[in-house]
Amino acid sequence: MSSAASSVPTVGPMSSAAPSVQSLDPTASRPGGPRRVLILGGGYVGLYTAMRLQSTLRREINAGEVVVTVVDPRSYMTYQPFLPEAASGSIEPRHVVVPLRRVLRRCEIVNARFESLDHERRCARVAPLHGPAHDIPYDQVVLALGSVARTLPIPGLADHGIGFKTIEEATFLRNQVLHSLDVADATTDPDRRRRSLTFCFVGGGYAGVEAFAELADMAEHACPLYSTITPADLRFVLVEATNRVLPEVDLDMAEYTIEQMRSRGLEIRLNTRLESAVDGHVRLSDGEEFDTDTLVWTAGVKANPRVAQTGLPLTDRGAVVCGTDLRVEGVEGAWAAGDCSAVPDLTQPGKLCAPSAQHAVRQAPVLGDNIAAVLRGRPLRQYKHAYAGSVASLGLYKGVAQVYGVKLKGFPAWFMHRTYHLSRVPTLNRKARVVSDWTLALLFRREIVSLGSFAEPFREFRQVSARGEDMGHDH
Repeated sequence: MSSAASSVPTVGPMSSAAPSVQSLDPTASRPGGPRRVLILGGGYVGLYTAMRLQSTLRREINAGEVVVTVVDPRSYMTYQPFLPEAASGSIEPRHVVVPLRRVLRRCEIVNARFESLDHERRCARVAPLHGPAHDIPYDQVVLALGSVARTLPIPGLADHGIGFKTIEEATFLRNQVLHSLDVADATTDPDRRRRSLTFCFVGGGYAGVEAFAELADMAEHACPLYSTITPADLRFVLVEATNRVLPEVDLDMAEYTIEQMRSRGLEIRLNTRLESAVDGHVRLSDGEEFDTDTLVWTAGVKANPRVAQTGLPLTDRGAVVCGTDLRVEGVEGAWAAGDCSAVPDLTQPGKLCAPSAQHAVRQAPVLGDNIAAVLRGRPLRQYKHAYAGSVASLGLYKGVAQVYGVKLKGFPAWFMHRTYHLSRVPTLNRKARVVSDWTLALLFRREIVSLGSFAEPFREFRQVSARGEDMGHDH
């Protein structure tokens, strides 16, 4: 999770209805029809670019001269820096996501998965949530497909591991940790108890460290509610293949982070790799072995592999090659930004912009302005932003921050983390809801309850129906 991002314009009410997806056909983008901007992806880049376009091109959109379409299988954008707090119960999960239709009132939202691109014909193939795949024509296309977890062919990882990039994963992990405490408290089997109270996280970047620290904090706060579990019974293990955590900050800050977590009884294993997780039995490269029901994989990300279906120029790491104006190199009418792009960093000649939220939310307004400039026949501008620094939460009232060379630890860093991300989460609505969650958390204890049945909501009904029994509830 990174720092400093640009502000985005507020969105006014929609003055005219957007055309339906079914009306789209390859002739619609020919001369005489509206000019179509297609945004593939509704994450940071997709949302902020669409917000910029619907503000900048308000007159053209209202007049039906321009149509902006956003394609994403989800109907919301997730503000990922708040996922650790959503997982630990400090923030309501619904307040971490931004509904696309509510924010992008002048845009057309298509809930579908991008399949392929035929840029010569200016058509994108998409598969809706239900029904056959179809083509969406465009004049300008934006690749905002983001990134996916970078995994390795480790035995058992696909069967027992879980990532930490979506609100669904964060919610599941919260329920999983609390459910594991329930299991451990009820069992009389010492091996079962030990397995339930062991939690393994792989990856020492920001996502891994924040998730690790926040969930450990939550589990420790839950212990007084269980008669047989104390904080000393919990085992949290963070596995990192390199010799440090938090590579975005200086070494002294990384070492402070390790010291702070170890002082809480958390295990940090550096220069160590996960070798196997078959049947939940974890085997590490340093010879350590243990059983766990909770294995979290946060060992980096890579560009969404679907960009390979675009036919556009890619780097050897699978990112779309772009210029400093965010146009795809050598291709008219195609743009990219964020984690799926390779954009030259003008502040560090010879290097590319890091795949971080900080760059994504700053690139998006430039991208929106440049698309508007092309449609209006105006000159483009280049993207240039010097990396401001990073902030990270290490649990309640604990954190590290390094911003513009200033280093903070403990409560000041934690407060800066919250203040910064509150300023960057989109919409006043979401800001107010997050503040209300934090305020209630100051007045009352955390909500410590597992809703594990969310993962299998039909289980009880199906079991009872199969036995032909009355479910025993009043109607």
